[in-house]
Amino acid sequence: MAFEVRFPVVGESVQEGQVYKWRKKTGDYVKRDDVLVEIETDKATVEIVAEAEGAITVLKKEGESVAVGELLAKIDQAAAAPIAPPQAAASTPVKTTAPEMAVAAKAEAAVDPRPQSPAVARMIKEHQIDAAGIPGSGRGGRLTKDDLIAEGQKDKLPASKTAAPPVADAPKPPLPAVATGTRGVRREKMTRLRQRIAERLVEAQHTAAMLTTFNEVDMTQVMELRKRYKDSFKDAHGVGLGFMSFFVKATVEALKAFPALNGFVDGQDIVYHEYYDLGVAVSTDRGLMVPVVRNCDQLNFAQVEAAISEYGKKGREGKIGLDDLSGGTFTISNGGVFGSLLSTPILNPPQSGILGMHKIQERPVALNGQIVIRPMMYLALSYDHRIVDGKEAVSFLVRIKEGIEDPARLLLGV
Repeated sequence: MAFEVRFPVVGESVQEGQVYKWRKKTGDYVKRDDVLVEIETDKATVEIVAEAEGAITVLKKEGESVAVGELLAKIDQAAAAPIAPPQAAASTPVKTTAPEMAVAAKAEAAVDPRPQSPAVARMIKEHQIDAAGIPGSGRGGRLTKDDLIAEGQKDKLPASKTAAPPVADAPKPPLPAVATGTRGVRREKMTRLRQRIAERLVEAQHTAAMLTTFNEVDMTQVMELRKRYKDSFKDAHGVGLGFMSFFVKATVEALKAFPALNGFVDGQDIVYHEYYDLGVAVSTDRGLMVPVVRNCDQLNFAQVEAAISEYGKKGREGKIGLDDLSGGTFTISNGGVFGSLLSTPILNPPQSGILGMHKIQERPVALNGQIVIRPMMYLALSYDHRIVDGKEAVSFLVRIKEGIEDPARLLLGV
């Protein structure tokens, strides 16, 4: 009896996907709960596991599109499980026979004890000459090349120095033309996830009146606080203390003060969220994903760090699910981890705001009438100008700047 493997329903808005990678091939014997194939949808990659045991027959190739409910493979449950091959017997050491030992002893005894020049020794070794019985005509009875030749070893030696006169060098062929490298063109079909990313980016450009404003923040206080408590923080909570938790908490306070950035446009209405689910952009091998940290206003620093760390791990393993990506009210993107000094992030529709963090770089700044070196970061806020005025956007960034430069504000909520 063959068990049918079909593409299951993985989300209300997901109607089709693309076969990304088969973990098993036709003929493989699979066990229950083995991962069979990865299906890439426009939101996430889904793993399909075996619900039966037997030999699999793959029906869809990698790169093919599949609809929900479509047949992916069949599992022959009547197939017998493969028998494990017997372990190879331990190899036995090879014994040396008596004749072989005698030959080796004779060869060792035949070594000529007389001193030899390097050239003669090399000739004896290369041509395997038994030189023990050859009389030497050199000083002190040493062997010479002529002695070896005189003893009838000519068939084992190279030609003597009195060879034919040298032949003139043949003309060298012309040098080949300098290679200019290949100029080929390679075409690849966009993955389902990349197609969806492209659609949403274009949608953001076409549907929102997007504008970006900038500011910079002095990271001195946060860096000193993190350096002072990072070891005890990790011992107490089992997770590292990063910069993102500070920005998440600062963003929540700014969103409370300017709620339009936590809302979106729905036709002729503005929908304001009274909760704070922040999307944190995560770069994966398959593209940018924005998993959502929910109820950030109710989480402490350790809980924020734990959630972000878990999403980073799931992103590297390709296990971010649809539920992880849905429902964000505002987004934070950290291009600084890749070295970005300044950028204009694109909105994540239908959200009306996205905060861009960048590389921390030491720069000279004026402070109390003096030039000092401080670790500075540029911040960028892209926003939908239809519901967010320029004054609100600038004030929003200033509120984040105040929270980062004076972290006590984040604890006191001021």
